[in-house]
Amino acid sequence: MAKKKGNRIRVILECTEHAASGLPGTSRYHTWKNRKNTSGRLELRKYNPILRKHTLHREVK
Repeated sequence: MAKKKGNRIRVILECTEHAASGLPGTSRYHTWKNRKNTSGRLELRKYNPILRKHTLHREVK
């Protein structure tokens, strides 16, 4: 899943509202994060095309 390149790793963000709604499909984004600066899980508001609104996306393992 994560490609190591020094302190930067690639992470997957998944929509929290979509998982709870029970609708088919998922909204996922790939991004990079610096492990040294952001040790916890990353949370960003991103656009979900299935729900057609901006929702909270959290890093998955």
